[in-house]
Amino acid sequence: MTSFLITNVEHGLVGDRNGSRVSGAIRVRDGVIDAVGALLPEPGERMVDAAGCVVTPGLVNTHHHLFQSVLKAVPEGMNASLNDWLMKVPFTYWPLLDEEALRVSATIGMAELALTGATTVADHHYIYSDRYDYDPAAVLFEVAKRFGMRFVLARGGGTKGRVFDDPTLPPPPVETLDDFLTGVEAAASRWHDPSPFAMTRVACAPTTPTFNVDPGELTEIALSARAKGLRLHSHLSENFAYVDFTLSKYGQRPIPWLSQHGWLGEDVWFAHLVECDAAEVARMAETGTAMAHCPQANARLGSGIAPADSLHGLGGTVSLAVDGAGANEAADMGAALYAAFSLHRAAKGADAVTVETVLNWTTEGGAAVLGYDRIGQLAPGMAADIAVFDLSHPRNMGLHDPALAPMITGAASLKHSFVGGRQIVEDGRIPWLDLENLAEDARRVTHGLMEKRKEAAAQVSAVA
Repeated sequence: MTSFLITNVEHGLVGDRNGSRVSGAIRVRDGVIDAVGALLPEPGERMVDAAGCVVTPGLVNTHHHLFQSVLKAVPEGMNASLNDWLMKVPFTYWPLLDEEALRVSATIGMAELALTGATTVADHHYIYSDRYDYDPAAVLFEVAKRFGMRFVLARGGGTKGRVFDDPTLPPPPVETLDDFLTGVEAAASRWHDPSPFAMTRVACAPTTPTFNVDPGELTEIALSARAKGLRLHSHLSENFAYVDFTLSKYGQRPIPWLSQHGWLGEDVWFAHLVECDAAEVARMAETGTAMAHCPQANARLGSGIAPADSLHGLGGTVSLAVDGAGANEAADMGAALYAAFSLHRAAKGADAVTVETVLNWTTEGGAAVLGYDRIGQLAPGMAADIAVFDLSHPRNMGLHDPALAPMITGAASLKHSFVGGRQIVEDGRIPWLDLENLAEDARRVTHGLMEKRKEAAAQVSAVA
């Protein structure tokens, strides 16, 4: 059923840059918001009661790594900085992930996101290897379809592997340029839907433009993606190693260097951008190049705080992302909202961001980053991607302005959510998902990975 009336809306947030609010009721007809305001029920109309709740657009997560949901709190990487963490977690464990592990991991991640208000997820999957006897993209789209959430696969990978200090690491998975482009094209031909209300899309997303492809390949990758109508995505400037790399090799910082290879524009978004100076921020704003801001993971790894506030202030496009759970064990949207609100103010002062701004990043901003112009706001004509947050939890008691709860209480208390008018979460539950069974699967898969890791380490020691 994709037509109904949300009633008793006292605390409704549009999600726009102005922090606009709505009240009364929201009519959904055939999966689209038909009207907002003082509306009366029509005969036989299904009603959803929002009394005691906050209503927002469905939240948009623009950068994730779903394969990492079974790599949380790996002891060797728990207190590590970014470079060491990359060595000790994803680039140590990737060969151990079989099809079941990826499916269970993706299910955990999507459940975390759905239960905290996300209705659209972009997953940057960057491990494609001939060691795998399955197609990671097929697994990820299969899981997303079960949840009924909009899903964008940022199809990653690279033609060369990043070099780390540990010689015992398994060789990183790489593809030829032809194989990489063919892989992107194959995913796009099967799943990319450019229509305004698309449930599935594909982006072209080499892991990093600095460490994982040759400079001469960047332009060809960009031209190939744009010829297919695909957006471009990658990690960039997550720490100073990225900046040092381009300065030492090309005498330029990453953003001006990438501008020479066609990697700036309104169809490009980068994750992180912690080490991005004022000139680079200005260049991004001028070109429409967007940011996926990952405040928790950047803080957890000691990388810093990206200039998301500066880009937003210049009229640029900022979105919010939780990043992979291997580097951010609290992979939920409510925690990301509060982290974005509090970290910028702690480092830069109380004028850095407002609560309304961080909501805009994860609604209208996220939609713009992914190329959706019909999601991200509570307004007539927009898709009925809607989140309804319950205010009854003690963390929300005593609020003078209850509408701010999703951004400031640190963890969203979701009651209902809808994607295109179809209910995804109902009374705080995903109706079809047995959490007890998922927890058992997670324990079994995680224990299996730990045992495989011990065996692999023992084999390395025996050879040494």
